[in-house]
Amino acid sequence: MLQPSYTILYVDDPEASGRFYAALLGRAPVEAGPTFVLFAFENGLRLGLWSRHSVVPAATAGGGGTEIAVTVADDAALAATHADWAACGLTILQPPTDADFGRTFLALDPDGHRLRVFRPG
Repeated sequence: MLQPSYTILYVDDPEASGRFYAALLGRAPVEAGPTFVLFAFENGLRLGLWSRHSVVPAATAGGGGTEIAVTVADDAALAATHADWAACGLTILQPPTDADFGRTFLALDPDGHRLRVFRPG
């Protein structure tokens, strides 16, 4: 049985995006170069940031077509994360709101990729 283990986002500047995600996630990448940056997480997931200008074959996908979703334990953690991200200048597309799947908000990274934080309901 196959189990996805990597998410790759195509970005304009992997080094700048790497700095953004390092600050956002509170961790350093395990690999960093001018065309690719990689983060590794305890749950086995890997997040790659690949230069949209060097990926072969060329990628046509851009920001906004995918979401990275992060769960939090409770509404207080969701509110604190929202406040932190807003204070850091992230574009907030959707303020904290209740949805069918729980409480959530949605932000954008510098390349327009969607970042959803939610507390399952």
